[in-house]
Amino acid sequence: MSRKKIVATFRKLHKWPGIIITIFAIHFAFSGIIMNHRSFFSGVDVSRKWLPRSYEYQNWNQAAVRGGIDMGQDSLLFFGNIGAWIKTKQGYIDYNQGFPQGIDNRKINQLIRFREKLIAATQFGLFQRNELTNEWQAVPTPMNGQRLVDLFVKRDTMIILSRNYMMKSADLIHFEIFTLPAPRGYTRSAGLFNTLWELHSGELFGTVGKLLVDLLGFVTILLSITGLLHFFFPKHIRRRKRITGNSGNLPATFRLNLRWHNIVGYVFVLFLVINTAAGIFLRPPLLIPIVHTRVSIIPGSHLDNNNPWHDKLRRGIWNERLGIYIFSTSEGFYAAGENLSGPMIQFDSQPPVSLMGCNVLKSVDSTKYLVGSFSGMYIWDAMNGEVSDFFTGKGYELPLGMSRPVSDHMVAGYIHDNKNGQLIFDYNNGIEAINNDKGWEMPDVVKAKSPISLWNLSLEIHTGRILEQFIGVFYLLYIPVAGICFLMVLISGFMVWLLKHRKGNSTIR
Repeated sequence: MSRKKIVATFRKLHKWPGIIITIFAIHFAFSGIIMNHRSFFSGVDVSRKWLPRSYEYQNWNQAAVRGGIDMGQDSLLFFGNIGAWIKTKQGYIDYNQGFPQGIDNRKINQLIRFREKLIAATQFGLFQRNELTNEWQAVPTPMNGQRLVDLFVKRDTMIILSRNYMMKSADLIHFEIFTLPAPRGYTRSAGLFNTLWELHSGELFGTVGKLLVDLLGFVTILLSITGLLHFFFPKHIRRRKRITGNSGNLPATFRLNLRWHNIVGYVFVLFLVINTAAGIFLRPPLLIPIVHTRVSIIPGSHLDNNNPWHDKLRRGIWNERLGIYIFSTSEGFYAAGENLSGPMIQFDSQPPVSLMGCNVLKSVDSTKYLVGSFSGMYIWDAMNGEVSDFFTGKGYELPLGMSRPVSDHMVAGYIHDNKNGQLIFDYNNGIEAINNDKGWEMPDVVKAKSPISLWNLSLEIHTGRILEQFIGVFYLLYIPVAGICFLMVLISGFMVWLLKHRKGNSTIR
């Protein structure tokens, strides 16, 4: 094949797929920039009425409720992605006063009663309820700014768990922070999924890395706009010349636009290719083959630290009978001694937990626990290792070969009290009453005060989940198809520049 034909082929691969992918690339870029700065955008919400119907709360779904506390006098305090509310015989009472503005700031991962005070662990910190002012007040801790995932009580001490550390406090004034001991047989490595995730966001290289990825987002927008202008400019020039007899400064503007498109493209093409390639492995189906793969830690990166549990902790509980802490992590369930001096030991037998993490860890008796996640709900005996399905009562058997990553019961929350019985909150279907004839109706007042955060909306756009209502299960192919198309546009564009424009001819159309 001649050089001219090769250039023509690359030009077609760059031009037509580029026109198609442009609008999607801009969406990827804008949503990615927002996702990289969650705390900055945490106060910005979007009404759910502007979104597809699947984003409207129905029957307390979408992790609206994660748990609850009996408040007495027929009142139940419940919490979750909608913040904190009280259910009474008369109706529902908003209990979110004092949280910073924005639904993202009142997403509560755990809420407990400690020393007659209500304590909440949120996305951005620890809060306690001041009953005099009827407001939530921020509690300063050494883990301020970290994502808190769980709270539980060990005798007279409150334990606060972030995704990285454990913290103790007996008075909510003085705090002691702990790095949990490494597990037995620990070797320093990182999950390939986590490595690609942090590479794609830039977090792998700290603030500098995130700013670089932000820059790549702006570069993507610039390349998309200048690419579209390059496509439409010739038609506009010809139309202008036909109407007025001359094209004015449009040809010079056309050449300048192409020049900047080429310069920005060849300077950043390698970074864009790496970032795009990392992104397409973060969603199914390409996620599946890498999800359990371990790789060496990149020296000097964000993952290169001395904490063996960095970004791995999800839930915790203290077992008084066995005298151990039990932690649910991204790598399974582990036990740690009371003084946290020896290595953490992984339980030989444990219940399945989805990649999204453990959502329910409740004590059933002195050694048994209720464990819920998107993989279902199970009763697990931590002492003898027995695991049974909560819904069927049958013993759990590890599936052979590949299996569904989620269960028919995608458990997001659980409440058990004397008045309401057992209530399970399925992420898709909402409330499921186990020992009760019916659940609760989700009133309009709660829906109206529960918008979607701009960050979460950006996540839905960035992952393609927002397309599910329109194209069904095929939305799973959106990320790999769009990513491969974007890679083709980037590589073919670079080859056109390398083979043709680099020779000095910058007016090829």
